[in-house]
Amino acid sequence: MYVCSCFGITEQQVRRHAENGACTPRQIASASKAGTDCGSCVRRIQALLGRGACPRRELIERRAPALEALDDAA
Repeated sequence: MYVCSCFGITEQQVRRHAENGACTPRQIASASKAGTDCGSCVRRIQALLGRGACPRRELIERRAPALEALDDAA
């Protein structure tokens, strides 16, 4: 199913970009142009991104406690 009819971007393509680390509609737009013309698909992209875990977000969450420990040691 198409998410962005302006550029012919499908749900599968949005999910693939998310799996590759695009965790926000802006990052999806950078990767595929989806959401950069009329903008009517941005909410749909947000909904798709909100359903799954973002690999980059999980990495940042895992690194945060380690970074805090480094700050405390300094």
